[in-house]
Amino acid sequence: MTTTTLAVLVPVLPFLGAAAALLLGRRVPGFVRPLAVLPTLAAFGLAIAVAVDQGGGKTIDAATRLTPTGSVPIELALHLDGFAVLVAVLVGLVATCVQLYSTGYLRDDPRYTSYAALVSLFTSAMLLVVYSGDLMVLLVGWEIMGICSYFLVGHYWETPEARAASLKAFLVTKLGDVPFLIALFALATDAGTFRITGVVQAALTGGIGHPTLIALLLLAGVAGKSAQFPLHTWLPDAMAGPTPVSALIHAATMVAAGIYFVARLLPVFAASAAAMTVLAVMAAITMVGSALAALAQDDIKRVLAYSTIGQLGYMSGALAVGDRGAAVFHLLSHGAFKALLFLAAGVIIHASGTNSLTAMSRMGGLAKRIPDAYWTMTVALLALAAIPPFAGFFSKEAVLSAAEHTALGESHVAPSGAGWTVLIAGLVTALLTAAYATRLWLLAFRGREAEAPDLPHALHSVRAGETPRRQPVVMNAVLWVLAVPSLAFGLTTGRLAGWFDGRPLTPALTTAVLSTGVALIGALVTYAAWRHTSARAARTPMGAVAAHPEGGAGLVEEEAIASHTEVYGSIASAPDPADPGRLLLGPLHRHAANGFHLDAVYSALFVRPVLAAAGLVRFLDREVVETYVRAASAGPRGLGWAVRRAQNGNVQRYLGALLAGSLVLAAAVVVLANVTSGS
Repeated sequence: MTTTTLAVLVPVLPFLGAAAALLLGRRVPGFVRPLAVLPTLAAFGLAIAVAVDQGGGKTIDAATRLTPTGSVPIELALHLDGFAVLVAVLVGLVATCVQLYSTGYLRDDPRYTSYAALVSLFTSAMLLVVYSGDLMVLLVGWEIMGICSYFLVGHYWETPEARAASLKAFLVTKLGDVPFLIALFALATDAGTFRITGVVQAALTGGIGHPTLIALLLLAGVAGKSAQFPLHTWLPDAMAGPTPVSALIHAATMVAAGIYFVARLLPVFAASAAAMTVLAVMAAITMVGSALAALAQDDIKRVLAYSTIGQLGYMSGALAVGDRGAAVFHLLSHGAFKALLFLAAGVIIHASGTNSLTAMSRMGGLAKRIPDAYWTMTVALLALAAIPPFAGFFSKEAVLSAAEHTALGESHVAPSGAGWTVLIAGLVTALLTAAYATRLWLLAFRGREAEAPDLPHALHSVRAGETPRRQPVVMNAVLWVLAVPSLAFGLTTGRLAGWFDGRPLTPALTTAVLSTGVALIGALVTYAAWRHTSARAARTPMGAVAAHPEGGAGLVEEEAIASHTEVYGSIASAPDPADPGRLLLGPLHRHAANGFHLDAVYSALFVRPVLAAAGLVRFLDREVVETYVRAASAGPRGLGWAVRRAQNGNVQRYLGALLAGSLVLAAAVVVLANVTSGS
């Protein structure tokens, strides 16, 4: 088979697996798991074969004209360069691990069939985006991912949190997709084609008429899909879905699509210095703000969600300084260790015997009870904190090195101001990332064991030294598979230079020392704060904490904890006295825990006015329009009543009416004659 044939099969196989699972799931349920795993695994193998054949060398393009449109043609096109083939391998790896993991995690779920089919369709859509060489075909995969995310986030639709989260994710991403679609049509109009190569060539030769406007419209769609400020608020709430879905969305699909899209069309953005500056500022705010929010969360999945937003900010920052190689490199390494983090968190949740136990303040002392999750999550957190020699160190240093070169004027793709913005924000975020990664590790595995009588019995058993709920072998095996690239991927950068535009991605000495230094400072300060708060908490009985919370229940993010009240009981609103995040953030903690109140701002600016407008429209419809409708029908009814009263069959009345009418007509004639003669 040729490389293009193999590439066509990569997105087609998961799609066929999804269709077969939906058609055969109820009739032959024993085939559901093989249909979920095998097509995705085969697509992963073919993606590796395509990457080997492509070799990081010359780009492979192939296209077939679809139905004529009468104007700008749409083509079923493939574009295989180093970025595309490597991202496809990442998508295949993570999707295969998620499907394998889900066979154990959701083995008793009655909706597993539809879940597995949607995951396969989700994977197929992302692979279509990765390999597509035509913007319209890319848009198809882009929109299918949005629909799949809606159903997967709302998998537990019987809970109000899942329903609200799925609707929010759909609406926020669609809000960004509207200007995104307008920009795609504008690009095609200027370039005369939807082919990505043609659009890029037009941008390089100055053929784009309004590059700033088009780039900003595209950024709106990217911000929604990749959860960048200010359209990032849907991603933390999306944690209401199953944990494997979170791993898939955060590591290899959906949020990665926006970053990959900008990398593919970077010359379009680079044609406008204003757009690159906006992208840099957006990335800086996203990085720092999400890191502060992560440091204040108690829900382990929300910590990881805000962590994803911050790491996507790093990728956007690399694109803002014109280095798409560094952006895609960090996308690849982040995909491995973020999938590992979510799946390890899923093991912890599964071991507790409930899908709702995600508060770190209730998890302490699990290191010896769930060793696979403990060790693999430690590897992933070290990669997240960018500690050498883990993968996150190399990819994050590539981003900071690119920002340093731009800041010092060594790159002419982006203004130096964008470089300084990304560099400073990146170093601050490195400090905060190490802090919240250390906090997560300490609270989840080394924290104080809460003596709460209303915690699930399974968790009590884990802490008390009894045998915890056994994990399916496949779940633990997947963790160790993902631990390998989390540890070793960064060491392969020298051999993969050809896949990243031929640029070396070796760390620069200055930024490596600075970022590693601030990361170690963040980790050590967090550890010291934890020791201090733990010593203070040891002198405070848990009952006293629940009865007299220090600072009130407002310090806990009510939205995050609301779904766990049934599990945690009366102590759900009590702040954890051993949480170092409160000591580190001080008065900022309350605002960071609530995502700096952006949801409240959006509610005041958009939701309430829309609801008020809807109420006004309903009032006008019922009280005004309906009144006119009733009046319009009342007129004919009155006329009909009058005619009916006149036509009663009484001859005398008919003659009287005729005589009266004749007299009226005669009088009218006389009056008119007098008026005429007088004039």
